[in-house]
Amino acid sequence: MKDTTPKPEGRMRKADLKRSVTNLFNQEPNRSFNYKQVSHILGLTKTPLKQMATEILSELSDNGTLIEIERGKFRLNIRGGNITGTIDRTSRKTYLIPDDGGAPIFISERNLNRAMDKDYVKAFLYAGRKGRQPEAEVLEVIKRAKENFVGVLDITGSYAFLVVDKKYLSNDIFIPADNLKGGKNGQKALVKLVRWDERDKNPVGEVIDILGDQGDNNTEMHAILAEFGLPYKYPEKVEAEAEKIDAGITAEEIAKRIDCRNIVTFTIDPRDAKDFDDALSLRKLDNGFWEVGIHIADVTHYVKPKTIINEEAENRATSIYLVDRTIPMLPEKLSNGLCSLRPNEEKLTYSVLVQMDDEANIHDYKIGRTVIESDRRFTYEEAQQIIETGEGDYKEEMLQLDKLAKILRERRFKSGAIAFDRVEVRFEIDEKGKPTSVFFKEAKDSNKLVEEFMLLANKTVATHIGKPGKGRKGKTFVYRIHDEPNPEKLQNFAQFIHRFGYKLKTSGKKSEVSSAVNHLLDEVQGKKEQNLIETLAVRSMAKAVYSTENIGHYGLAFDYYTHFTSPIRRYPDMMVHRLLTRYAEDKPSVSASEWEGRCQHSSDMEQLAANAERASIKYKQVEFMSERLGQVFDGVISGVSEWGIYVELNENKCEGMIPIRDLDDDYYIFDEKNYCLEGHRFRKKFQLGDAITVQVARANLDKKQLDFALVREGEEKPTVSPSYPSQRKESKSKGKSGGAKKGGRRRR
Repeated sequence: MKDTTPKPEGRMRKADLKRSVTNLFNQEPNRSFNYKQVSHILGLTKTPLKQMATEILSELSDNGTLIEIERGKFRLNIRGGNITGTIDRTSRKTYLIPDDGGAPIFISERNLNRAMDKDYVKAFLYAGRKGRQPEAEVLEVIKRAKENFVGVLDITGSYAFLVVDKKYLSNDIFIPADNLKGGKNGQKALVKLVRWDERDKNPVGEVIDILGDQGDNNTEMHAILAEFGLPYKYPEKVEAEAEKIDAGITAEEIAKRIDCRNIVTFTIDPRDAKDFDDALSLRKLDNGFWEVGIHIADVTHYVKPKTIINEEAENRATSIYLVDRTIPMLPEKLSNGLCSLRPNEEKLTYSVLVQMDDEANIHDYKIGRTVIESDRRFTYEEAQQIIETGEGDYKEEMLQLDKLAKILRERRFKSGAIAFDRVEVRFEIDEKGKPTSVFFKEAKDSNKLVEEFMLLANKTVATHIGKPGKGRKGKTFVYRIHDEPNPEKLQNFAQFIHRFGYKLKTSGKKSEVSSAVNHLLDEVQGKKEQNLIETLAVRSMAKAVYSTENIGHYGLAFDYYTHFTSPIRRYPDMMVHRLLTRYAEDKPSVSASEWEGRCQHSSDMEQLAANAERASIKYKQVEFMSERLGQVFDGVISGVSEWGIYVELNENKCEGMIPIRDLDDDYYIFDEKNYCLEGHRFRKKFQLGDAITVQVARANLDKKQLDFALVREGEEKPTVSPSYPSQRKESKSKGKSGGAKKGGRRRR
């Protein structure tokens, strides 16, 4: 039997002894012990320790870990057992998400044993007790999800703490004075956790970087990136390497390529864009067909495998778009310079040249490396004006491309594509990064024109490799895949919209279901519940990811689809370019498992970047509304949870919460099945989708949290007085559970 005797003599913490007792029974699951035997095996000679062991045996029996088989004699309850899984602290309670896909298991704070959010752990599952939810205790942290944490420095004399968001870590991080790196009290910092032993009340860390003063725009944006483990500055050595790249285009290189320099070509991009990674060309061929050229920056000509530039790009996997800035995947020399398809400059490109007739039927295509020279840079607004007025530079080409794009779009939807054309909320930002106004970005014909030809290029490239023709075997490739919706999620969504008077077909052919979703999205246009239903419709769908295993793209109704058109800002597109070149040279297929790992990494990084983008939008929403404290707005209930009502304002789409504690006219109960809070006494209901009037009560920038107060019909004053929350310091070892708002949304 393994020696479980605690080595330190003298005073022993109860938690340490409890762990030793538990280990003893785990190692001998079929044996029974009384307190004397336990004391002897563990070397407990002092009376206080023997008494503590007796208490622990009683507690372990009470919580179901042990069974008292006869008076004073205990055995392991083998109905429990060890289980592995991931810690989830995104709600007000902590759960273990088991590897076996079973239901989440509750873990109390005292039983976390230094485990943190998203850690992979081994836990002991207590035997089930009648009328009680399953419960577990962490035995071992197998793998930490993160080592670096963002927070605010609280310095007192010779030591300091990093005060962190309690949704990530329940205990603040202790920092010795010599590990502060010049940080000052109240500044935001990035800290690495270096130690958290059993006898440490708090984890111990060291400052990696001082992000700056709390409330400063750059500090807060960098903090958001650091929270998600994303880079907030570009390595100087990588930028220096990019500066060494030869920008010249030799005659020898041009001779290897298809020369498209004499074809009318232009780019269409947002007005503030600096990296133009795609261009369109159009000409009429002698055979009567239109040749549409979709030209993409040839990034892989400049970025070679096994270089530090490529390594950095692969690690980042994507550019990140926050409210006020772009964090590029590639050095600026490449993204805004060499690879950007600027007008009147010769540029190396990778192109899909498609021959189509007046009805956008495709008769032939060619994929290859090209050289172009763009004639004009259009903004979306300029292109839209030409489409609407029929006047402007290259109007014939622009109008013909628009005509072909509209045919392609209509055909795509008839085939079962889903029209998720959602209105995006954007902020006007001043020179200090402060939001001054809100506007809504809506896709118009010019946006849809570019989108259709990018989709066509991606589809053509994926089909070219994935469906090579008779007698030829498909080779390993990078696909953008989108699975069919989960039937249960879709059914729940259909039940929810039924209360608004809408119906949704949830079974049958794929095209029938997608057609029903499109009909619903058309039906809600202009209605107060439009944004809510569009949001929930998106959430009922699977997430699109990268994979070498092709299952098609449900949302686009394509059997083959990839990402080829944005190599400046997406690493998978660079992967696709390299595979196209490899296979064009008739080289053997690459390793599927190796490239699947790269796909997984790219999907993960894409999700992190999207989370950071949403966090930056949320921060700016709270910042924008913090200057509107006390103002009254109409909104719609966008979420309901056990701790409050989420409300989206009609005027600017900012979202905040009415805490359930502020609803003091009744005792409200959360009805998860019907998405509502219902008063116990008066039966007043607050239901998802209901119109509601609120006053802006509190704005907490640090937590990105906005609180509203309910304005009841006929009342002049809200339920609570508007005020800024006090930025009170929380206990170093034990703080209030934070992040409830985000948790509520996820568990909605």
